[in-house]
Amino acid sequence: MAAQGQEGHGQTAGEYIVHHLHHLQTGTQKAVADFSVFNLDSIFYATLLGVIGCWLLWRAARKATSGVPGRFQAAVEILVEMVDSQAKGIVHNAHSRKMVAPLALTVFVWIFLMNAMDLLPVDLIPLFTGKAGIPYQRVVPTADLSITMGLSLSVLLICLYYNVKIKGAGGWVHELFTAPFGNKWFLYPVNFLMQIIEFIAKTVSHGMRLFGNMYAGELIFMLIAMMGGAWALNATGILLAIGHVVAGTVWAIFHILIITLQAFIFMMLTLIYVGQAHDAH
Repeated sequence: MAAQGQEGHGQTAGEYIVHHLHHLQTGTQKAVADFSVFNLDSIFYATLLGVIGCWLLWRAARKATSGVPGRFQAAVEILVEMVDSQAKGIVHNAHSRKMVAPLALTVFVWIFLMNAMDLLPVDLIPLFTGKAGIPYQRVVPTADLSITMGLSLSVLLICLYYNVKIKGAGGWVHELFTAPFGNKWFLYPVNFLMQIIEFIAKTVSHGMRLFGNMYAGELIFMLIAMMGGAWALNATGILLAIGHVVAGTVWAIFHILIITLQAFIFMMLTLIYVGQAHDAH
């Protein structure tokens, strides 16, 4: 099975997938160990969609009226109320919610927009960038592990901030050595190790869950795209073309649920982890 490449010649299925999974990067692959390689496409689309998300929320706030809301304002109000109710149920500190609730709303909108890039045809943007001399282009930032882990590390830093702010530096250090097994000197090393493992496990699973789901969705769209690229004027080719349209439509509809659910889960875990930072053990 072959698919037409951006360079204008036929590609095998393996070459097609490898090409579409390659990022537009700085540096060289040998530089990965010292973190000097950046996925420029992920950074660009994540930044662009973040700006778009902020602009949409700003536009909704600016045009908000006390009268009968339009459809856009009503949708944003429903979203804000949903996030606010979740924040109230998890983070019980009213002062903290003034920052945490808008943060959760921003996280949901931003991740939803990044996930939604997966609904674009696989070859659409790479087709135009390829003509501009850009050989590689991945447009789903959340299918990039560096982006999702960056998001989860940011949540970790926020949790550490609230641990210190709510409990005080001394109180938090005391908790690190006395929870979860008790304030006994011989349990201090075990308690500290368990706390560190918990922080690491929550951070890694937070980022990996989003990445895994979006990466899998991206691969499925590529497989469906190859069905369309292999069509021909014969019985098998026509069936592949029909299968491409049907499978693509069904998966895209189902994927709308996935991208929304993954944004919601990431937002909820953010609220839960920040809420846990407020709780004393």
